[in-house]
Amino acid sequence: MPHSIPSHPPLGSLHFQLCKVERTASPSPTHFHTLLIFTKGNGSLHIYDQTISPLAGKCFFLSPSTPFAIEPSYDSATDCYQISFTVIQFDADYRPLPYPHALFDGRIELSVHPFARLLRLCDALLLGRSTSTEMDSFWQQLRFQKLLGFLLEQNLSPDHIPSKSKEVEKSIRYIQQNYQENMTVKQLAQLANVPSWQYTLLFRQLTGKKPLEYLTALRIHHAKKLLKSSTDSLRDIASQVGFTDEYYFNRRFRMTTGYTPRQYSRLTHRMELVQDWTGHEVEIPLQPQRIIYIGETFNDLLALHVENIVGANFTWMERTIYRDRVRHVQDIAFPIDYDDLTILKPDLIIFANAEEDKYKQMSLIAPTLTFNSFASLEERLHTLGDWLGKKNEARDWLRKYHTNAASMWNKLRSELVPGETASVFIHEHGGRLFVMGTSGLSSALYHPNGFSPGDKIQEILQAGYGFIEIREEDIPLYAGDRIFMLLSEEPVSRQATATFMQSDRWHSLPAVQNGYVYFVEARKWNCGAALTREKLLHMLPLLLQHSS
Repeated sequence: MPHSIPSHPPLGSLHFQLCKVERTASPSPTHFHTLLIFTKGNGSLHIYDQTISPLAGKCFFLSPSTPFAIEPSYDSATDCYQISFTVIQFDADYRPLPYPHALFDGRIELSVHPFARLLRLCDALLLGRSTSTEMDSFWQQLRFQKLLGFLLEQNLSPDHIPSKSKEVEKSIRYIQQNYQENMTVKQLAQLANVPSWQYTLLFRQLTGKKPLEYLTALRIHHAKKLLKSSTDSLRDIASQVGFTDEYYFNRRFRMTTGYTPRQYSRLTHRMELVQDWTGHEVEIPLQPQRIIYIGETFNDLLALHVENIVGANFTWMERTIYRDRVRHVQDIAFPIDYDDLTILKPDLIIFANAEEDKYKQMSLIAPTLTFNSFASLEERLHTLGDWLGKKNEARDWLRKYHTNAASMWNKLRSELVPGETASVFIHEHGGRLFVMGTSGLSSALYHPNGFSPGDKIQEILQAGYGFIEIREEDIPLYAGDRIFMLLSEEPVSRQATATFMQSDRWHSLPAVQNGYVYFVEARKWNCGAALTREKLLHMLPLLLQHSS
């Protein structure tokens, strides 16, 4: 158990010096004060007698030499910033002494609002770690002071420094509950007890919008609901959601949705209620005219000849091979900018993600459906066919695909041994090793007349995981009779693959010894989307002729 530590001394007597910053999947204890900031991971942090899980979106402070261990999750890779620093205390005579005790009143888990800002500060610190001059080192220390100040401001006890972000969050809840009332930025800032200029800055960091933009979007969102269900006049609906001027309401509604309120009302009477991947029941247009798709399997829509797509995030293959079909589709980059989505005026957003906070932001823009892009090809196409009025197209495409797949595997029968297993690996995200499950290239390999998954990979498939991270020493547990090694476009990860292939562990694998290893460019072929699967039917026979 940790010793009882007194509250920290006055901040003015402490000096903070950055020692090291790194991004890692496996943080480890140090002799310094340490910050652990997790960007992803469903695993657990074990520290003394505490177990904290999940880790994603959390920040921890550890005193020097604090023992801890990370237990990774079976279904989610861990990603963490580890920042080490020293603390020097100056006594009454200004003599410097090491300060090894706790900060933040002894707390381990810190409050962070907004977490995205902390990640930006971490990124800046990571980018600045390669210092070549004294001034570079000086600016790097200033970046660290800015990050630490951000955490101190929110986590010292209330009689030290209040958290302004939390007060702004309270005002956001006030807006959500009282959007019908007249309100100004000045009034909201006074409610939060924050200067107006700072209030707007914090508000935008938390919501991605300025206060009045957020208020207008919220009013339009509620107006949409009334236009679907109410027979009230437009003037009454405008008044109910907080607009005092019907003409201004019309103008803002059209700017936001692309339709006048009357057009929207007529359109929404041709709606259907569907349930999405994560259980939301959503009314969507029977024939959506402006679709945004955000996910890994965009060309599923191309296979179904969906034409009314205004925005999507493309893979490299989709940008190049299908460029004629996506010429008029806006490429949506990550991280998602909700203002960019609003400008496209969608009437349906398909979001291949289960993150509820992002879903809520998108559903303010247009009806939004979560979609499981790790599901089987059949499930994905039938789901999209049901939602988009393309049931016949989905049925016909799958029938043709399965016929061609059976034909391909039949032609390869002489090349394969019945029951042969295969596995797909990739070094990615800084050289970490992953084994593929339901997503990517592996989804094309497992077939009654083709390859089988080994026992460990079968467990991954049954759990529905697209991939999992593994240790290099565990690769024999997952390696099949044939190995497909995906080559990342990330230089560090590509080098990790090359280094691993020189190891004794790699050369001990039966697939390597038998010459059954195949190298595949990940950005081109590690996708389970429909048209990529179709192209793999032509590529696989050629690939199997050229093993290592």
